[in-house]
Amino acid sequence: MPDPNYLFVSDLHLDAGAQDAHSLFMKFLANEARAARALYVLGDLFEVWVGDDDPEPSREEICRAMLELTRTGVPCYVIRGNRDFLFNTGFEQCTGATLLPDPVLATLYGTRVFVSHGDVLCTDDHAYQELRSVVRDPHWQHLFMALPLAARRALADRARAGSRDHTMRSSYKIMDVNESAVAAAFRVSQTRVMIHGHTHRPGIYRHSVDGAEAVRIVLGDWYEQGSYLVWGAEGYELRSL
Repeated sequence: MPDPNYLFVSDLHLDAGAQDAHSLFMKFLANEARAARALYVLGDLFEVWVGDDDPEPSREEICRAMLELTRTGVPCYVIRGNRDFLFNTGFEQCTGATLLPDPVLATLYGTRVFVSHGDVLCTDDHAYQELRSVVRDPHWQHLFMALPLAARRALADRARAGSRDHTMRSSYKIMDVNESAVAAAFRVSQTRVMIHGHTHRPGIYRHSVDGAEAVRIVLGDWYEQGSYLVWGAEGYELRSL
């Protein structure tokens, strides 16, 4: 019997208005993920997350399905993205998942891998990086979570509109990773393989770092189709559902 695979997904952006992606991920959790050695979700599982106390039905259904998966013995590891950076212990309890720092180092069948949501590598997008430093600050999060749920939802809607406008006005290059940031991440982590999402530009990218080849695997988003990475004992493969 072959060794089970590690599975990686990112940028699902699930919400009540994305029923196709919602249904596809529910099937993924009930099928492909059940045979996995572990499932990694590398950020932006949901389109928006304004706190663990938000009882939105479609999100609760996804959380229950993740809990069913982890109860079968399949570990689920989650990195916070730029849409769901407010995941906290309540999310862990209702899913059985474990929240990881960003970035984190993983060892997959003997290979050390740099794993991240990926937004920290997009250093040319100065406006976004400034916003990221604010919303990831514990004091800001404490103040935000003290607001009523309705106020948090309204502010999140405004933030999403601002994000869409920023994306439309920004160049393609600015929204992608910075080559120097990628090289620095490889050097500091002493790895030669990286997995991330965020940029919505799936593929396998080759880099040269200090004369050595390095590989950057970028996961796809789930706006039009399911995208996931399979990492097994014999290697890795990007797949679509």
